[in-house]
Amino acid sequence: MLSSRWFLGLLTVVIVGGFLAWQGPRWSGQPAVEEAAAQPRPIAARGDLAADEKATIELFERSKGSVVYISTTARVLDLFSRNIFTIPQGTGSGFVWDERGHIVTNNHVIVNAAGARVRLNDGRDYDATLVGASPVHDLAVLRITVAHRRPPPLPIGASADLKVGQKVFAIGNPFGLDWSLTTGIVSALDRALPHEEGKGALEHMIQTDAAINPGNSGGPLLDSGGRLIGINSAIFSPSGAYAGIGFAVPVDTVNRVVPQLIAKGKYLRPVLGIAIDEQLNELVMRQAGLKGVVILKVSPGSPAEAAGLRGARIGPDGSIVPGDIITAVDGKPVDGVARLLSRLDEHQVGDTVKLTVRRNGKDVEIPVTLSAGA
Repeated sequence: MLSSRWFLGLLTVVIVGGFLAWQGPRWSGQPAVEEAAAQPRPIAARGDLAADEKATIELFERSKGSVVYISTTARVLDLFSRNIFTIPQGTGSGFVWDERGHIVTNNHVIVNAAGARVRLNDGRDYDATLVGASPVHDLAVLRITVAHRRPPPLPIGASADLKVGQKVFAIGNPFGLDWSLTTGIVSALDRALPHEEGKGALEHMIQTDAAINPGNSGGPLLDSGGRLIGINSAIFSPSGAYAGIGFAVPVDTVNRVVPQLIAKGKYLRPVLGIAIDEQLNELVMRQAGLKGVVILKVSPGSPAEAAGLRGARIGPDGSIVPGDIITAVDGKPVDGVARLLSRLDEHQVGDTVKLTVRRNGKDVEIPVTLSAGA
């Protein structure tokens, strides 16, 4: 009996040992065979790059030196020591506007910041000063002092002649990943987005499917010629990350607003000199079954008064007589307060516009010369 058990135990050891010996080379990382196959594989010939790849590479190489990385700081108060500390606040993108060191970005990139620094593509880093901002357009201008090797400004294009389907290229710093390039097309034009502050809307926005993420804000949107056609500003996404829908401020707006920010530090909107109210206007227009903007009051000495526009007034019987209703500017329809402001914003102070006004049930055309607002 003992010899049988001893024999079975010995047989088990032999079988297990043999199995492990057979498995050993397979798991030890030191194969005894096929060593010749475990060598770097030869590199296959790539061939020439496609024409559109060459064009994209050339565009990026030509444009990246004009794009900048913006980091902002905030000041916080330590409740125990009562000391004030400067801490990082956020990052964004921007681009060189001219050879005098002006940098254009979004207003929401720098709003409420205590300071900002601008880093160039070659690694140089500068403190920036705020020159001016226009919250209603989500635009801001910074300035840096570069003594030598100044970065080149981006060439300026036009947004009025853009077509849906055109290729576009976005350069920026999404999530801090500096100088990233994404490509796409113009998905739609003339979009209106509610303003972050809840006042009015950002009008004439370019919609694109080029990937725009947090950190891309303020960076350029380029056409296939490398010309600036917009400033990447916002995304539509339930999660806050890229979902295939991004928006850019059109360059025609940028080219109208930025020179004023540089010259005056703020944007003076062209105005008529009338009092209007968005919520009340929606109520009145809904009840009247019309689309337009009702004039509540005409300011004394304003262009509207000089042109003979009429505000609401009290009639002889004590009832309220509605004011003129503006339905178009230069033949372009006006369907609300935001659209009226946008139509006027297409002009300069001193321009004369032709208003289509509904008065006493009839349409009349009245020319008005715009003045500077606050």
